[in-house]
Amino acid sequence: MTLLDLTAAETVKFMRSGDLKVSDYLDILIPQIKAKESLNVFITFDEDMARAHAAALDHQRASGGECGLLFGLPVAVKDNIETSDYVTTGGTGALKNYRPAHNAPFLQKMLDQGALVLGKTNLHELAMGITSNNGVFGPVHNPHNPDMIAGGSSGGSAVAVATHMSPFAIGTDTGGSARIPPALCGIVGFRPTMGRYGSEGAIPISHTRDTIGTMARTVADIQLIDQVVMGFGGDKPLTDLKGVRLGVARQHFYDNLDREVAQATDDALKLLKELGAELIEADIAGLAALNEAVSMPICLYEAITDMEKYLETTDLDFDQLIAGMGSPDVKGPYQMLLADPLVTKSDYRELLTEVRPKLLQAYRNYFQNYQLDAMVFPTTILPARPIGQDETVAVNGAEMPTLQAYIHNTEPSSNSGIPGVTVPMGMTEAGLPLGLEFDGPEQGDVRILQIADVYQKTRGQILSSQ
Repeated sequence: MTLLDLTAAETVKFMRSGDLKVSDYLDILIPQIKAKESLNVFITFDEDMARAHAAALDHQRASGGECGLLFGLPVAVKDNIETSDYVTTGGTGALKNYRPAHNAPFLQKMLDQGALVLGKTNLHELAMGITSNNGVFGPVHNPHNPDMIAGGSSGGSAVAVATHMSPFAIGTDTGGSARIPPALCGIVGFRPTMGRYGSEGAIPISHTRDTIGTMARTVADIQLIDQVVMGFGGDKPLTDLKGVRLGVARQHFYDNLDREVAQATDDALKLLKELGAELIEADIAGLAALNEAVSMPICLYEAITDMEKYLETTDLDFDQLIAGMGSPDVKGPYQMLLADPLVTKSDYRELLTEVRPKLLQAYRNYFQNYQLDAMVFPTTILPARPIGQDETVAVNGAEMPTLQAYIHNTEPSSNSGIPGVTVPMGMTEAGLPLGLEFDGPEQGDVRILQIADVYQKTRGQILSSQ
């Protein structure tokens, strides 16, 4: 093990104790960033600024200043999350020079505890897609095969962590963007209960679904940041899963799985049973129809209204924003929605007050009626596919829309606002990672992270002994 392999928790421990200087740690990370430059991870990486921030933290320690709970932790920040020291481009042309006045509140809480921004990561343009094939800044490449997608929209953040450029990253999640890239890149990704971290300071898509999410190589690192940002901790960790009840909803979440995804999922379920978990075979009544009824209509309406409101904080109007777009799968939908809105205001109001509550209640009933701690399923129904397949991908020999293929399992929880965490569960024969997701009831964040932590640690022990 080298310093490059340090987890976020280990990094903080060494730097808070004074065993490792922040500047010395950057001396380890920066060559890695340069060596992996071809993966196109960062939109903005300012070595001088990163070193200046590290030097300031080292001086703070040397002069007897307080070292926060995240002292010296470098964080890769998705470039649709506002930063006052760096431009926030959203991965689009018109915002290339946009410099917000403030940091996003979630990020500021990390900085207040001694973290520092390492750089701003590449993403699917305006976070409006799932491949991170960005028409303005170029595609993010999968670290396990650079010809493949990294997933989106938080592709750069996931690759930064997967390649040890950064021990921790933050992204956003509207339909799976903090879980799909981690699943396809072989790391951990967490979407919290809606409102737990908020979406303030992030370029919006849909305020009903948008949230900041986190990424690391271990669940323990996700837990650390969650405890620090939320201001509490000390929860007793689980050592096994005895008494834990996990829902296995075969309908929808296990439909049309790629062969290798299905096999890896079966192996994961077997391990969970060996750890003492009770697998409850039960479906969520009417889930597919309920999810479809609210998914795109709400997002399509809010994509325009939320962006219009956000643009008021900049010097841009919608026409200028669209003129700067370079990704056809982003520019086309925005132009279409501006020309002909597909959802009326009255329809939107009905979706929020009558239709979406039915989806939320279906999830509540599911967890309550079956007394579930969480539900478990493959994060995506297929592994990474080649860069450029932005419109359709083949799943079990049939073409289907790329976006719908990848968000198939992550979108329902996004629409209902419940928490979800993805952890590595295996590799394909071609060496591409696969993810396993645990979703929990509202405010079940701590519990699903505990469950995921046990699974990841046990799987790691098994792999290391082979």
